[in-house]
Amino acid sequence: MSQHISRVRALYKGLLKLHRGLPLEFQALGTQYVKEEFRAHKNIKQAEAEIFLHEWTKYYVTLAGQLSKRKKKQEIGMYLSPEMLDNFSQEQLGQLYELFQETTRMSSKEAKGNNNP
Repeated sequence: MSQHISRVRALYKGLLKLHRGLPLEFQALGTQYVKEEFRAHKNIKQAEAEIFLHEWTKYYVTLAGQLSKRKKKQEIGMYLSPEMLDNFSQEQLGQLYELFQETTRMSSKEAKGNNNP
């Protein structure tokens, strides 16, 4: 069990550190989301924990790759196919939609801010 806790902590800390490379307006949002998700899944069963850790590890690897190759205006994220979305629960779809709305709002604010001299 100690190895599992170490793995969870390492991933959690790595995600928070990785988020420092995000644009400022996304750092707080991403960090808050990671903290909430890890807190909400603190007492889940082992099988669920493995899935949770696997998915967050995939996110870490994807984001690390994108940030390492990122140019100034390159987008961060990935396309979610309809087939992928079919596997999400209603709660997850709701969270995803809220995240989409928030990031879209932030992106439009950034674009407006960059057009002003």
